[in-house]
Amino acid sequence: MRTFDEIFALAAERKGGPEALEAQLSKPLPAGELAAIPDDRWLSMMAKCLFQAGFHWKVIEAKWPGFEAAFEGFDPARVSFYGDDEIDRLLSDKGIVRNGAKIMAVVENARFLTELAAEHGSAAKFFADWPEDDFNGLMDVLAKRGSRLGGATGQRAMRWMGKSSYILSKDVIARLIAEGVVAKAPTSKRDLAAVQATFNTWRVQSGRSLSEISRVLAMSVGS
Repeated sequence: MRTFDEIFALAAERKGGPEALEAQLSKPLPAGELAAIPDDRWLSMMAKCLFQAGFHWKVIEAKWPGFEAAFEGFDPARVSFYGDDEIDRLLSDKGIVRNGAKIMAVVENARFLTELAAEHGSAAKFFADWPEDDFNGLMDVLAKRGSRLGGATGQRAMRWMGKSSYILSKDVIARLIAEGVVAKAPTSKRDLAAVQATFNTWRVQSGRSLSEISRVLAMSVGS
């Protein structure tokens, strides 16, 4: 397995040099800033990533103001109590993508976030406090307690909210395979643990976040 510096050099060569590569990397938010983000924004992002799965992201982005209006600002306490009348209203709302299973998943995720808020003071605090060296564990929580938040959907939601995270995209997986970390797309507990351990090794080597490392891996292979 290559060191992170060696992989960074591969990516820099593809992207026009170290400075050009650095310009394409973004750092995650500090824990204090993450914890200060209102819980409705976490539900909004989860919903956006959930609806983008299987759709071109531009379609969902263009409709997003309609989603914000239809879900009343994504307040978890309000959405968690949606019943048949609210679901019927959403299913007839032409301003959103009327996918019943995904609409129900948003309601279920509102309940998940209200549970986290009751347990930790806010859902944001729970996500902010989760240790970076166990991102795989956080994904396990999202998959088990959330709705349709497993895999890339949960990973993207955390990344776009500013949580230090890796996204197991096609290019990242290709680099992990090239480095002998896994033999195929990681789905087993053993492979996912190996991925986390490898990212932790590269974190120690580089002093960088999971987000930066993930982007470097992706750009060492693809775009």
